[in-house]
Amino acid sequence: MTNVSVVKAKNYQSKEIRNALIRSFQLLGGIENIIKPKSKVFIKINHLSPPSKPDRAIVTHPLFTREVIRMLNDLQCEITVGDDVQHITIDGYVISGYRKICQEFGVKLLNLKETGFKEFSCNGRVLDKTYISLEVINADVFINLPKLKTHSFTVFTGAIKNLYGIIPYGLRLHYHNLYRNIEIFSQMLVDIFSCAPSHLTIMDSIIGMEGEGPSTGKPREIGLIIASKDGVAVDAVASKIVGFNPLNIYTTLFAHQRGLGTGDLKEINILGEPLQDIQVEDFKHSAIAVGLLQKKIPSFLYAYIQEQLQLIPEIIRAKCTSCKECIKICPRGAISLVDSLAFINKNNCIHCMCCHEVCRFQSIRLKNRPIGGLIRGIGSFYNKMKFLFPKKKTD
Repeated sequence: MTNVSVVKAKNYQSKEIRNALIRSFQLLGGIENIIKPKSKVFIKINHLSPPSKPDRAIVTHPLFTREVIRMLNDLQCEITVGDDVQHITIDGYVISGYRKICQEFGVKLLNLKETGFKEFSCNGRVLDKTYISLEVINADVFINLPKLKTHSFTVFTGAIKNLYGIIPYGLRLHYHNLYRNIEIFSQMLVDIFSCAPSHLTIMDSIIGMEGEGPSTGKPREIGLIIASKDGVAVDAVASKIVGFNPLNIYTTLFAHQRGLGTGDLKEINILGEPLQDIQVEDFKHSAIAVGLLQKKIPSFLYAYIQEQLQLIPEIIRAKCTSCKECIKICPRGAISLVDSLAFINKNNCIHCMCCHEVCRFQSIRLKNRPIGGLIRGIGSFYNKMKFLFPKKKTD
């Protein structure tokens, strides 16, 4: 059985988080059995490129990371914190509060471009090789600090998806362009995850994000810290808490099938809070989550259903500020300025949702195709019926 600790943390106050982390490590057998004193530690945070304040629940909260740093300092570790982000005119680390907390502890804070990447053979299902951050490769201990969020393309983002940030930004755009199918894209994410298994995953689930994550959804109070040496198991438990079947999340399923971690709840020992006491009712999933119904239809309809479920990004002209961030991030060059406002050429759009993810002004909405909207309506009704009339347990 794989151990996952689930501990309550009501808010981001220092004492609350520290006590919860101490309890989490106790349940996992003690931090000293995971991290040796004076280790060289790299902490991968979830820090999307659009500069955003931590209360929007887009980034791993800096006060959460602060208490992890404090505990590592007690072990006299050499600590580096980072992510691969696009800082062009504004330092996003200042906006999020990471500059301040890392300076407070004298910890190195990096944009991973600063130290570079190395070609890495991964022998994956999709990738033969990729480029991995040197900070990950050179660390004695790799700690993954994901944020619990929904995702408008992959349905759920946690420990596995967070490692997409250890490869270069340009390569991420290239992969978005190449792998447009959600299953293939998810296999690619698992390929990257296989290159850099973390020694410890601690998920910031105090305030998560529901709806159209990872950047334009709404903050949702969850009040938990979820931790394990197995990142796949963290994703499985976290996704179950917010109403998913973990093995319906492709990244969790594929990583489990490939032996990279445990995604089956029957094989996970949840320590701390009982699962039935912490599940979040009516947690809003991304509209794409209804695509999970694809598993329940004949295979010959799969391609058609998948096409209809693709969301169409559309500019809300009244909110567009002409910042050009969506233009810079689009891997197909499908966005341009027309009459000084962003315009998406739908013929070139590959529905990767990069523009939606990067827009910090919430000026890009995701529209349903007519048939896709109908399918989602049926799916939502089906999910509500499951919640209202759950199957009776049998001995």
